Amino acid sequence: MVTMNEAAFPSTGPATDPPSSVDETAALLARGAYVADRALATAVFLALRLGRPLFLEGEAGVGKTEVAKVLSRVLDRRLVRLQCYEGLDLAAAVYDWDHARQMVEIRLAEAAGERDRTRIAAELYAERFLVRRPLLQALESDRSGRAPVLLIDELDRADEPFEAFLLEILSDFQVTIPEYGTITAARPPIVIVTSNRTREIHDALKRRCFYAWVDYPSVEREREILALKVPGAGERLSGQLVAFIQKLRALDLFKPPGVAETLDWAQALTTLDQVELSPGAIDDTLGALLKYQDDIQRIRGSEAARLLAEVKAAAAVAEAVG
Repeated sequence: MVTMNEAAFPSTGPATDPPSSVDETAALLARGAYVADRALATAVFLALRLGRPLFLEGEAGVGKTEVAKVLSRVLDRRLVRLQCYEGLDLAAAVYDWDHARQMVEIRLAEAAGERDRTRIAAELYAERFLVRRPLLQALESDRSGRAPVLLIDELDRADEPFEAFLLEILSDFQVTIPEYGTITAARPPIVIVTSNRTREIHDALKRRCFYAWVDYPSVEREREILALKVPGAGERLSGQLVAFIQKLRALDLFKPPGVAETLDWAQALTTLDQVELSPGAIDDTLGALLKYQDDIQRIRGSEAARLLAEVKAAAAVAEAVG
């Protein structure tokens, strides 16, 4: 068994302690400008505290990937990201061999008169020829002994057989390379797996993780996120914008807007010096909010005006009651 970096980076080096409570975890995420609800903060706390991978599932744009990025920043750990896609395989995700250098080594050995093919073959699979892809890189701690944050992003985009490659890593934080041996992490990485649920992930993988569904935020939490991320948007615009988006999510759209689109739209409107929503401003900027032409055509014009009228009427009633 080979332990990655045992000689160069001793496992006795310092490492950031996990948060001691759910409240501390929520505060930790808040320091990274991430507004988490109680359920998500609890899932993150348990994953960190117990050293288990965290599986985050939900619609695109609700902030799943951002959890890993924020943890990397606030815990001062390297982020290793594996972006999944159809056709992703072992050579691209875990490891490969530097075949060009191996061929050069063979030619040099032959030129030097080396005829022992067994010895040449053994030399070809030395560590210097090993190409570390993201999953193997994630088993490597930094010089201070801190393990990285491993983000396996959009796993549902990868083919189902690829999930089998992950089981050993998520269970034992190790990789077995037939020609080389087993490489085990001196310290387990913090693992975040995300899925947009375009297909179901196998139970065998889910069992190795804590699970959390990341939903669209409530009105209050979305306004809090907006105030944190786009402070230039005034209170009036922010309130109307969030209320309008909440109504859009209740419609049968091909792709309802996520938090990422909320922030994009707010930035677009503030760049155009809008202090409140108007039918014209909505029609002109729907491309920042909706990403499919069928959705844009459905909302643009009279439907946008109707939704905005409902938003303003509700705000007027709330103001009168308040």
